[in-house]
Amino acid sequence: MAARKTAKPSKAAASEPATCGPCNGTGEVPRAVRVGRKQRVVGQQSGICLACFGSGEATD
Repeated sequence: MAARKTAKPSKAAASEPATCGPCNGTGEVPRAVRVGRKQRVVGQQSGICLACFGSGEATD
């Protein structure tokens, strides 16, 4: 039989909180600006990230 591998110790909890995925820790995400009857996209503006509510830290 093959020798068993020993389990690697798990990493300790990071001192920094994990960053939010959608906004990459900035707290802002791009939002499309639509105008007119046909709702054409004319640009983008920054909006608050709804996943972290602008804090930039991942929530559980």
